[in-house]
Amino acid sequence: MSILFIINDAPYGTEKAYNALRLANQVKKDSPDTEVRIFLMADAVTCAIPNQKTPDGYYNIERFLKGLLAKGCPVKLCGTCIDARGLTDMRFVEGAARSNLAELSSWVTSSEKVLTF
Repeated sequence: MSILFIINDAPYGTEKAYNALRLANQVKKDSPDTEVRIFLMADAVTCAIPNQKTPDGYYNIERFLKGLLAKGCPVKLCGTCIDARGLTDMRFVEGAARSNLAELSSWVTSSEKVLTF
């Protein structure tokens, strides 16, 4: 089984990114052999900015991404979205990689399920 999670919202302000990554993490926990891929688009590219400080007791998107990366889940960021937000020279969470629409298209067509948040 392969599942692609496409996330469009910023890491904080709504809980869409949080819920997407929570579900991705649970899928890997329940079904370790399931291939889980994460593609960050639009404001979601800011989910991969490292060293974000959140209040004590508040969820931290960076920790979710690092945990998924450690479990072998690729995390890709839309290059056009990175550039549009002036983040071209930004260093992102280790393991997260700049990507493009062609790779997203390939992931969509090769995934058994595509979930968008």
